[in-house]
Amino acid sequence: MAIDPAAFRTAWPQVVRSLAVTTRSLDHGEEYAAEAFARAAAQPDDTITDLVGWCVQVGRRSWLDAVRHQAVFTRIQPQLARPEVAPVHVPPEPGSELDDRLALLFVACDDAIAPGAQLVLAMRVVCGLTIQQIAGHLGIADATAAARLTRAKAALARARGEFAVPEGAARDARLPVVLACVAGLFTVGQRFELEPADATQDPARDALTLAEALVAQYPADPEVLGLRAVCRLGLARRPGRVRDGVALPLDEVDRGLWDRQLLVAGLDDASAAVSRTPGRPGRFTLEAAISGVHATARSAEETDWGRLVQLYDGLVEVWASPAVRVARLVVLGRVVLTRSGRSDTAASLAARATHAESPDRSTRGVVPGLDRIERELEDLVADGPPYAARDASLALADLAFRTNRTEEAAGRYRELLEVITEGALQEFCRRYTQ
Repeated sequence: MAIDPAAFRTAWPQVVRSLAVTTRSLDHGEEYAAEAFARAAAQPDDTITDLVGWCVQVGRRSWLDAVRHQAVFTRIQPQLARPEVAPVHVPPEPGSELDDRLALLFVACDDAIAPGAQLVLAMRVVCGLTIQQIAGHLGIADATAAARLTRAKAALARARGEFAVPEGAARDARLPVVLACVAGLFTVGQRFELEPADATQDPARDALTLAEALVAQYPADPEVLGLRAVCRLGLARRPGRVRDGVALPLDEVDRGLWDRQLLVAGLDDASAAVSRTPGRPGRFTLEAAISGVHATARSAEETDWGRLVQLYDGLVEVWASPAVRVARLVVLGRVVLTRSGRSDTAASLAARATHAESPDRSTRGVVPGLDRIERELEDLVADGPPYAARDASLALADLAFRTNRTEEAAGRYRELLEVITEGALQEFCRRYTQ
């Protein structure tokens, strides 16, 4: 039978969680779930009415077969035997009030596993990202990500012995890593899927679903609210980012296409996160505030870039990732150009895109502060992880373009064509090389 992708994404975490409880191992739960879904796909159409129940039953039987082959089935048969034709009933387990995917996230983010390995395990097993996507997000080699995944599964089995969803203080202690995993899933969706063709294969939407489940568990936590605000506002602003297959710069985005209902909901979350922060704001509260500034601006020219610099300064103090450093330098570049009176409107940028102005009439040397910004971006190109180097290269190309160094900008965009995969962003770069 052909398994609908949406049905699979809903059923997978439920089956994995149930089989992990049965086998007392997250690794085994994933293994037997995969086998069960493969068998389901081989069944004739319309023979399976309950995909979750069928896969749980098949997975349990497969595990029992493996146990039998290990010559221990006789000892555990009284506890594990099930009638062959009895319907499967999955009893509630501790922590079962959690969304299934969220429950698996809390299991994967065990403090017995190294932080980097926690992220890889959670993003692969629960979020469903490929090793390549995870490696790209973390700025590591594919082989390194794969090795971390193997070590994480082994460490979890050694430390806990059996599958169990944490509760109370143990669950709360894992919340920061869970938030980072959901944020990573959202970032992957926004970075590589500007215009998803299939709504069932949209990591950013999946991240919002997980963020909503987290808010249901932690309704007063400002960081949880901040994360949901980031997801809501990011998705609300996604319409209009692409036109005719080409990604658009912020100056050209049609803000009338933005999802107003999602914008309002996201701004409500951002306001709630800020108001409930007792002291120094955390990462996601600050990111929500940054998204809020962009969401409320009527145009790129009317964006409060000075306020964004302040927010990014605060964000760098609590989470100085290379991506944040690049974003802060981009905002600083906008401020410097605006203060120098050289801020471009969308109309003038479009005119220069058609070479209406003479090339390479450089203004960099007469814009105070721009050289320092470009040096810092060059350092990130040279020494930063691949995703940050790419974004820094895009920022340098944009600054060259905005300061009339059109040949330099075209050269940078040509170099980016070699590293950016096919899609709207590649077409954006191509637009400025012609």
